Amino acid sequence: MRLNRIDRYVWRELAVTTLATAAVLLMVMFSGLFADLFGKISRGKLPPGLLLSQLGLRSVDMLPLVLPLALFLGVLLGLGRLYRDSEMSVLASVGLGVSELRRAIFAWVLPLVLLVGATSLWLAPAAQKLSAAMIEEANRSLLVVGLEPGRFVELPGRDAVVYLSEMSEDGSQFGRLFVHNERDGRIDVVTAKSGELYAEQGDERYLSLRDGFRVEGSLDALDFRLMRFERNDIRVPDSEPGDLARPESMRSIPALLDEPTASAMAELHWRLSAPLATLLLALLALPLAHTPPRSARYGGLLVALLGYVVYMNMLGIGRAWMAAEVTPIWLGLWWPHGLVLLAIWWLQWWDRRPFSRRVPA
Repeated sequence: MRLNRIDRYVWRELAVTTLATAAVLLMVMFSGLFADLFGKISRGKLPPGLLLSQLGLRSVDMLPLVLPLALFLGVLLGLGRLYRDSEMSVLASVGLGVSELRRAIFAWVLPLVLLVGATSLWLAPAAQKLSAAMIEEANRSLLVVGLEPGRFVELPGRDAVVYLSEMSEDGSQFGRLFVHNERDGRIDVVTAKSGELYAEQGDERYLSLRDGFRVEGSLDALDFRLMRFERNDIRVPDSEPGDLARPESMRSIPALLDEPTASAMAELHWRLSAPLATLLLALLALPLAHTPPRSARYGGLLVALLGYVVYMNMLGIGRAWMAAEVTPIWLGLWWPHGLVLLAIWWLQWWDRRPFSRRVPA
């Protein structure tokens, strides 16, 4: 598709505003992700070495949410500036309205729609799966639990203090362990000559102690029991529930179609909604950007953002209804898109009224 000089000017205006908006949104997203990951590192849920890799993988997962909003605001602000500076009035005087500039607009919009579609359908699930695999592998290391040789470390959520004298390089095995736990007036002291960390059922982690002793009893009654064991397992606190991604979000498209449960279909419709919402938001921005010359710079921005929030909330509600089998699968998430499409038609009709004082589109 060959663009003339005016098309290239409009395309450049949309590209600059969209990229600038995306940069701001990505900075906000990165700051939130960094704070979340740093908090997990400080709580011993994630090794520091995985910070950058997890930040990159989580960013890929967030792109289907960031790019549609960036494109929506980019088209809104880019065309809005042309209207406010009367450049659209000049173009309209020679017969170039928004309808004639659609080639330049879609030359920028369609590649982003394809990028969002590829990310939502394939790249984001693969990034989530890789992220979960890396965390699961890291959970087999004592470093993730927060244990270090030669230091007394308190296990969160168990009121227990642990000391290790030795640890293997991969952090999976240890030697000469001491555990002290005190609760409700009773103490529990465990020593072991060696042991290892292992995981069961995904996120459940255990310290397997070998060849040791256990002393437990009450400090008030001075009643203690001494036990010797060959093996004794101690459960390590789990990761937070929010750490675990939904299983459906990591499955491929063929896997979702092979097992068409309500939750799987909700996930499939959600992924398909990302590129469709990107296109509809760009179309919605066209009439919303149509403002009178010399009007307030961000006069219609609040209304546009309100429409975006309502649209996203409808998609979220529709997804929850699908997963709970409240709405049938054939209806899916098509009804929010239909309502937005109807809103776009109404705004374009309102914009083209004969008695409108706006610049003709």
